[in-house]
Amino acid sequence: MTPIKTPKKLIEVALPLDAINTAAAREKSIRHGHPSTLHLWWARRPLAAARAVIFAQMVNDPGYERHLGRGVNKEKAALERERLFKLIEELVQWENTNNEEVLERARAEIWKSWRETCALNKNHPQAAELFDPDKLPAFHDPFAGGGALPLEAQRLGLESYASDLNPVAVTINKAMIEIPPRFAGRAPVGPLPPGERQARLHEDWRGARGLAEDVRRYGVWMRAEAEKRIGHLYPTVTITAELAAERPDLQPLVGQKLTVIAWLWARTVKSPNPAFSHVEVPLASTFVLSSKAGKEAYVEPVVEGDRYRFTVKPGKPTEAAKRGTKLARGANFECLLSKTPIDGHYIKAEGRAGRMGARLMAIVAEGPRGRIYLPPIPEHEAIARQVEPTWRPETRLPDDPRNFWTLNYGLDTYGDLFTPRQLVALTTFSDLVSEAIARCRQDALAAGMPDDGVGLDAGGTGATAYAQAIGVYIAFAISRTADRGSTVCSWDSSPKMEALRNTFGRQAIPMTWDFAEGNPFSESSGNWLFNIEWGAKAIELFPSQVGGVVTQEDAQTQVVSTNKVVSTDPPYYDNIGYADLSDFFYVWLRRSLRPVYPGLYATLAVPKAEELVATPYRHGTKEKAEAFFLDGMTHAIHNLAEQAHPAFPVTIYYAFKQSETKGEAGTSSTGWETFLEAVIQAGFAITGTWPMRTELGNRMIGAGTNALASSIVLVCRKRAADAPTVSRREFLRELNATLPEALEAMTRGGVHSPVAPVDLSQAIIGPGMAIFSQYAAVLEADGTPMRVKTALQLINRFLAEDDFDADTQFCLHWFEQQGWAAGKYGEADVLARAKGTAVDALVAAGVVEAARGSVRLLKWRELPADWSPETDTRTPIWEALHHLIRALNTEGESAAGRLLARMPTRAEAMRALTYRLYTLCERQGWAEDARAYNELVTAWSAIEQAAGDAGMVGVQGQLGL
Repeated sequence: MTPIKTPKKLIEVALPLDAINTAAAREKSIRHGHPSTLHLWWARRPLAAARAVIFAQMVNDPGYERHLGRGVNKEKAALERERLFKLIEELVQWENTNNEEVLERARAEIWKSWRETCALNKNHPQAAELFDPDKLPAFHDPFAGGGALPLEAQRLGLESYASDLNPVAVTINKAMIEIPPRFAGRAPVGPLPPGERQARLHEDWRGARGLAEDVRRYGVWMRAEAEKRIGHLYPTVTITAELAAERPDLQPLVGQKLTVIAWLWARTVKSPNPAFSHVEVPLASTFVLSSKAGKEAYVEPVVEGDRYRFTVKPGKPTEAAKRGTKLARGANFECLLSKTPIDGHYIKAEGRAGRMGARLMAIVAEGPRGRIYLPPIPEHEAIARQVEPTWRPETRLPDDPRNFWTLNYGLDTYGDLFTPRQLVALTTFSDLVSEAIARCRQDALAAGMPDDGVGLDAGGTGATAYAQAIGVYIAFAISRTADRGSTVCSWDSSPKMEALRNTFGRQAIPMTWDFAEGNPFSESSGNWLFNIEWGAKAIELFPSQVGGVVTQEDAQTQVVSTNKVVSTDPPYYDNIGYADLSDFFYVWLRRSLRPVYPGLYATLAVPKAEELVATPYRHGTKEKAEAFFLDGMTHAIHNLAEQAHPAFPVTIYYAFKQSETKGEAGTSSTGWETFLEAVIQAGFAITGTWPMRTELGNRMIGAGTNALASSIVLVCRKRAADAPTVSRREFLRELNATLPEALEAMTRGGVHSPVAPVDLSQAIIGPGMAIFSQYAAVLEADGTPMRVKTALQLINRFLAEDDFDADTQFCLHWFEQQGWAAGKYGEADVLARAKGTAVDALVAAGVVEAARGSVRLLKWRELPADWSPETDTRTPIWEALHHLIRALNTEGESAAGRLLARMPTRAEAMRALTYRLYTLCERQGWAEDARAYNELVTAWSAIEQAAGDAGMVGVQGQLGL
């Protein structure tokens, strides 16, 4: 078999990690035009990371490869990588998402590398099939999910294929990569909404702009139609003199009609106190309505015998108002009338018996200058109670106590998550989709669009398919409406919000006690036109020059990947139950889109049996769930190893829930080990692992927890069929020979870019697993194959084998045992002797305090500001490092640089100790201490530059750190 000549790709050698991570984190705060605003999907990868990874996966590394006779020498390769890095740094910026000049340069690099690869393989027997220099290979993501990867491949000029088992994910991907190219460049066909003039619209309809405009126009029409049918269910509020009698803030509004933004309800149960057992008392987690300075408001319950009513008070909320009727965490409340505790068991029993109700607490209206908070109005409550929905989704919620909490309280079906009025609104909008499609088709024909009578699902491009495409996007607005229109939505009273929270604030459906019922006809959060506009803005920015194909496929059996570039973001072990969660949207999308995609929406719920998630409730036990995941993921990834285009590595994302670093085992996580096991068993060798930090900077270490890279990109090549087997001893010998150089590259910069301590224990896995996974097996002493978990422990242990001076060795081990707390003098004396030092010497060195029979390490804040490394006759690396941290935290990077310049020979050891201490703190869960070490390495480049500016003392030239 003729071997294929495969140049190393940039991603297998180097990446500008910091630039990618910064752009990915920033993207989390961007909303307008982002695909996430079209339709919610859980754990969607940042576009910046997806774009950078696919680019680096396709572009050849410039380095010299003797066996291929290609590339340039080390110095020229470094310069060329810098040029490619600068392009990636431009490419990942949100502002350049649709910057054709930057994108064209990126596409040119991809073409250049592709043609070089084709030239190397021009004599290969399959050259015509695999290496056509005039046609780029297509892209495929077999776990397409929220569609970020296929979208970015398309943006980079590749024909993009996406597949997923989940019908909601398939529909999202169709809306992103399949529909826009099919109808690109067409002018809108819908009539302008009343009162609008053509002059305010786009002058041209390039790309998907016309599509986006028609979504907006038919969305406006649907709102008007829905308001005719159900507008009476959403009454306005007239500010009467009676309402304003005790509210000076309302007096200027007397006589005005205000639109309601939301009705705020509290769930109720009958009081457990026998004297009040006939009264339904509120379960309110808070009575606070607004905490905005100068605009504060809260609900005040007024008890009158065996009755109560709610009033609204302007002013700072009382402590009682902040607490609501809640007693403690979970479902523990008190009876408003008798103060009798109401425990969770009682509430669950009442809920399951169908005796949980709801009572209106307050009304939020649109005032001339912000929100107006009003007491309940009996007529409004009566209207809400009289609504009779004609349909409700009867699909049952999964019996998954970890992610679905409402079943304990008798809310068993998706229909139970909505009020009758919410059900009527969602049903009305859903039923209007088919009317909008019919109307759009007629308008398209009238505008001269030809019609082949073929629908969207069958590949149609005429009026019928176009109208159905508009219907798909409008149906997505219904998903947005449902997300902010269920009884899981509460009211966010914080100063910056004063708005409805959405259902999926987390990847679960929690239980809420006081909830907010929004008005789709208002002009505030969750209203229909906002949902249409958000979607239209995203559609405008979708690339449409290259085609896309989306199908429903099981990743274990699909053949779409054949000879395609593959990058994919599979499910993460047991982190997210996509299929269960997406039923929330599926039940409404099915009602609207079953005529458009009959095959996709044939079942009553999303397919779940084949979903590759380790869900214990579905499989009976944790062990069975893990076995199912490992077996299925191995099959799916084996598929990729066999099918993917042989000239490119496959990139696979893996996301951590949280690190589980305990003891000397290093970074480990059941899901991570299981996933790596699947990748290796599938026939892949891992050639790199890149930590992608996609959280906002202020979340790197948050809430007192240890936070690691939010995802790892694995770079994989098919393992050689004749890969040898080695012993544990040979594996360790190779680790010891390879990891020091890899660690130096990661912590000293170079082509790998500095890796922060927060990511180091993940990043070092790459070169370690590259050694482990290239072999058919690594055999233990008893002849059994080494497990991935063991290999990870051996790789991580490498980080702990640093060699420091005796005083620093003492400090390191004492810190590990005691932290900053005092310990017994006798124990310190024994440890000091073992390390070749003494407690008195450590006191003299200025790193510990010894008094009253105890010893403790001095914190950096306690070190003297006038310390001089030149005159200190005993300076352990520990002391030098903490003085550097003191300088950085009290005087900034310039001062730290000046200090570093005065002790250049200690720089290498200080940096190594910083990583060691960070890893130690992270394992112990000491988040605040870990922060100091992480911040030092993050600032190291700037400190080094400042040291260079100050002039190194005692060395020639610049420090090469």
